[in-house]
Amino acid sequence: MAHFVIMGCGRVGVTLAHTLDDAGHSVAIIDQDDAAFRRLRRNFSGTKVSGVGFDRDTLERADITKAYAFAAVSSGDNSNILATRVARETYHVPHVVARIYDPGRAEIYQRLGIPTVAAVRWSSDQVLRRILPEHTLSGDFREASGRLVLGEVNVHDGWFGHALEDLEAAAPIRIAYLSRFGEGILPEPGMRLQQGDIVHAMMPLDATSEIEKALSTAPKPVTE
Repeated sequence: MAHFVIMGCGRVGVTLAHTLDDAGHSVAIIDQDDAAFRRLRRNFSGTKVSGVGFDRDTLERADITKAYAFAAVSSGDNSNILATRVARETYHVPHVVARIYDPGRAEIYQRLGIPTVAAVRWSSDQVLRRILPEHTLSGDFREASGRLVLGEVNVHDGWFGHALEDLEAAAPIRIAYLSRFGEGILPEPGMRLQQGDIVHAMMPLDATSEIEKALSTAPKPVTE
């Protein structure tokens, strides 16, 4: 099981903490206000860390060096972005997401390589999809037979710059659309994956492990 660090013990953070705790993961949740931890249920097995979420000492008390993912879901955009950048750039946490109240800022942060979820479209499920790849493959939609599922696909950063056709050749998927800077766009011939893009694809339900294995690692270099 993996270790997750959550900044913000409001309704959002509590939902994430309980979901991850129920799944058997280790969780550390950070908040400046000790009273916020009262929102957590009594049998929550994770760690409660008092402090500022972008302070290194606070993050290290939350075991950020062991974190598989970091979610900044406090009530402040600037704090969420700053904490997420520290988690990614200083501690090299592989999966990060920041909750943003101002959708107009999303494009700026996406260009910095920080996945964001705008509060106006937010759900705890959307955040989980960005920090828990196996949750991503549970899918948004299944066709009638139950054999095909539409869902977000976890893609390694090494695929950025590659043509969408390369992803489809590497795994049994058909890309339905991309989320780019908070907007959905349909694939076009020759289109390449950009940093911050979220891939939504149709895929066979029984091939999700194969897809995860193929696309969550860097593509093999082309040899002549």
